[in-house]
Amino acid sequence: MTKTYLVMIIVAKTVNENFLQIDGHKIRYLEAGNSKNTLVLIHGLGASAERWNKVIPLFANSFRVIVPDLIGFGYSDKPTVDYTPDFFSKFLEKFFISSGIERPYIVGSSLGGQISAEYASVHSQEIEKLVLVSPAGMMKQSTPALDAYILAALYPNQASAKNAFELMEGSGKSVDDSIVNGFIERMQLPNAKLAFMSTVMGLKNSESITTKLKSIITPTLIIWGGNDPVIPVNFADDFVSAIPNCRFYKMDGCGHTPYVEDPHTFVVNVLEFLNDI
Repeated sequence: MTKTYLVMIIVAKTVNENFLQIDGHKIRYLEAGNSKNTLVLIHGLGASAERWNKVIPLFANSFRVIVPDLIGFGYSDKPTVDYTPDFFSKFLEKFFISSGIERPYIVGSSLGGQISAEYASVHSQEIEKLVLVSPAGMMKQSTPALDAYILAALYPNQASAKNAFELMEGSGKSVDDSIVNGFIERMQLPNAKLAFMSTVMGLKNSESITTKLKSIITPTLIIWGGNDPVIPVNFADDFVSAIPNCRFYKMDGCGHTPYVEDPHTFVVNVLEFLNDI
């Protein structure tokens, strides 16, 4: 994939915080940009909309960017329910209906990638394009980095959280304190640990996503950090071979969150794909 797009922040983009109600639960989301084309960014396990902070202003030059806190995470409500992939997929459908979003471009990371793929397997004709970043759904065993992340969620303190994020980081750069502190704050909110662990169990006990992937007719791009220690890059082949219209781009030198570790390269490659007719 050749890099033909130059990403520039021409003006400062205002990011607004908004809320809506879904099934009586308050759902938070961030919004930036005013394009007629909507790009939705879906975060991963234990994260929030802030995980996308480095790329929101870059995407907002070309899109109306919508970034929800998934139900059970961030500053959205955390009801006592079974947090299964099917539950999240139906939540995403309700979020689009409630917010009036039609034919979005979707970028989903890790858990958010699996949720986006599950949604696309049923609503493929309602999506313009799909980008999956190190998506969950294939790997059933754990990894040391994932184990450290789960431990940090259960015991959210400076030492455990910093260790987990350093393990997930594949570029060798230091982890921003705001990421660590934000995670600790969110995991201490009421029902946060319950939602986190219910999601982990829901993923572990879910069926393989392979059959569902074959139903995705949306043009799809898979992006994976070459040094991803959470969900290793060798799982990319399972997605690329199963989705009919799929491209693959490996971000060398990056770990589990290339949009955090190398946001410029990430946005250049995503925009190239989204703008390719």
